[in-house]
Amino acid sequence: MNPDYEYCTLQTPFGKALLGWRPEGLAICRLLKDSETLPEGIIPLEQPSPWLAQARQELKEYFDQKRDRFSIELYPEGTPFQQKVWEALLQTEWGETMSYLELSKKLGDPKAIRAVASANGQNPLWIFIPCHRIIGSNGELTGYAWGLECKSWLLNHESKTPQLTLNL
Repeated sequence: MNPDYEYCTLQTPFGKALLGWRPEGLAICRLLKDSETLPEGIIPLEQPSPWLAQARQELKEYFDQKRDRFSIELYPEGTPFQQKVWEALLQTEWGETMSYLELSKKLGDPKAIRAVASANGQNPLWIFIPCHRIIGSNGELTGYAWGLECKSWLLNHESKTPQLTLNL
């Protein structure tokens, strides 16, 4: 975490999210795990800048099902290969999924599945860069930093035909 960024938090259905802004755009959006505290030196602002406030508002609207596209400027930091993978993830439409193999092929190297999966897992912009939309070739949910229950919830949240759950 960079203490020079501007930070704010937002309560989500999965706990508190930490958003980090730098002059070029939103650089961090990550979920804080249950017992995780903010990293040392990170002080979220009660009144963030208009840009960070907009990012927080767009994420809130996403969870309230009032937004299916983000307009905030993104600035994820990573290697050139990670940047390429994250850019491809941004092309995955709301409510759609793609396999790691399909993503590797889209990037021009079907043998790069593991590298693509690794870059997917290093995504610094939870939700904004939709890594949750990438699934196994067999259609099953696989690997997700925030847990498969979270991934399933997000995919259902974005689905054009969400699954109903029965409370028995």
